[in-house]
This record gives sequence, C-alpha cells and structure tokens, in this order.
Amino acid sequence: MSFTSIVKNEVSKLDTIETENIAELSALIRNIGNYKEATIKVITENSSVARRIFGLLKDTYTITPKITVRKGYNYNKNLVYMLEWTYKKSLILWDLSLLEEENYLDVPKEYIIADSDLKRAYLRGLFLAIGSINDPKKSRYHLEFLVDNENYARFICNILNEFFLNAKYIRRDSKFMVYLKEAEKIGDFLRIINASNAVLYYEDIRIYRDHKNMTNRLNNCEQANVDKMIMAAAIQVKEINRLEEAGVFNLLDDKVKEVAKYRKKYPEASLQELSEIISIETESPITKSGLHHRLKKIHDMCLKIQEK
Repeated sequence: MSFTSIVKNEVSKLDTIETENIAELSALIRNIGNYKEATIKVITENSSVARRIFGLLKDTYTITPKITVRKGYNYNKNLVYMLEWTYKKSLILWDLSLLEEENYLDVPKEYIIADSDLKRAYLRGLFLAIGSINDPKKSRYHLEFLVDNENYARFICNILNEFFLNAKYIRRDSKFMVYLKEAEKIGDFLRIINASNAVLYYEDIRIYRDHKNMTNRLNNCEQANVDKMIMAAAIQVKEINRLEEAGVFNLLDDKVKEVAKYRKKYPEASLQELSEIISIETESPITKSGLHHRLKKIHDMCLKIQEK
C-alpha cells in the first residue's frame, strides 16, 4: 500500500462535525464528482474514500447513494468505486457551494472556508480526492494536487499559504499542479488534516534522513580537510627537497631546519600534530602558528630560487 493510501485511510476515519463535513464534501465532489448531469457521480479507486463519502452524505443529508464496484479501464487492476444519487441533487450542490442559480462554481463561496477548522476540513477533502504524497523513506519530499484550472489552483494555494506552507503551482499539460516541496511544510500539512499517525511516521523518517545527511556532510567535510592537509604536507616536503637539491638548505636558521627535519620525518601529520610532536621530542614548545611561520620561510626561499 502506498503512503498516500495509508494517509487517506487514516484521515477517512476521523470524526467531524456537520459544518466540517460540508467543507470536506465540497472539496471531494468538486474534484472527483460529475454533477453537471441529472445524476451526481463520484468515482474513486480508494475504498476508504468511498466509505468516507458514503458516510458523510448519509450523516449530513440523510441520503444513501448507490455504490458500484468495477475493474478499472486500460488494464488497470485496481477496483473503481462509483457512488451515484439524484435525490436532493440541487440542494446538495447549492449547500456545498458548487452551484449558484444555474451556474456551476469553480471556487466555493467564503462560508465553505469561513474559519481555520473549515479550511482544514476543505484541505482534508481535497487530499482525499486528488492528493498525492511521496513516501519519505523511498524518494524525495513531495506533495501535490492536480486541479483542472488556474483559478482553482490559485485558490488552493491561497488556503495552503494561510497556514504558511509555501505552496506553489505550475501548469502540467492541460491541468495545474499545486505542490509542496519542503519536508517541514509537508509534515505541517499532515498535522493540518489531522493525520496523526502519518505525522509520527513522516517526522521519524525526516529526522533520520536529516541526521544521516548531516553525518554524510560532516564525513565529506572531514575527508576533504584530510585530503587538503595531506596535499599541503606533500608540497612542504617537496619544497624542502628542492632547497636541499639547490644546496641552499643550510642557509636556513637552525629552528627552521629543525622543522624541516620533522616535516620529512612525519609527512602525513597535520600542523597541529606536528607541533605537538616537536614540542614533546625537543622539549621546546612550538605552537601551530609558529610552525606555520617557519614553514612559510621555506616556501618563500623556494619562490626566490624559482625567480632566479
């Protein structure tokens, strides 16, 4: 079972009040219903969503839709659930703000989403109808809704962004995709629609992945530093050898020659490690900064040799 189906199954079992039922049904029928003929038909491949719609209609409008189950088209093995009814059609469409006089509405009126709870209910219905969310364990973070026109896409974006979810939309073929990409925002959306178990699962995976990514970044950074240190040490040894080959090594003062001797003896040591080694073996403390200063004298002499 996909993560989307798991979330829908959980959300479908929530207990809600009548005003929230109306907001939720408005989003459901608006997006997966065909209501511009004599009969209202709602089609879904999710049995939990079908039961949810059936229960909401029965509790809110005291009607019992006819349910038909059949196989999907185009070699689709999934079952398709179709709910049909004609009773109270105009009343329901008007009540759900899908119909005004003789005009069908793309965007519902304000009373459908009049407060925060109704907005949450509308988003819950929207997700049950056309929502899709990636399993955080298997792929990138992504939540989307595919809607039929730009005006409605903008309307959905506005609701989502009232909860600070940073929703955006783009055209996809003849439709528009409203989407969330940020992991924290997707987790917030699951909280908004009251998918509590899904939130716990999602956040556990997100925290694990973030920790793993941080560990990988630290390891990569540490490896890069080690590579950089080894390369710098190799250059220093090469410069010391160049001074010896040129016969000018003895022109260095004794302290610099001592550092050169230890650098050749410990070619893979970092400056910090080398300073500690010299301090212990010579019983003459030298700091990392002092060590760097003496190695720079060797580097500067090499540059002068190259210039000559």
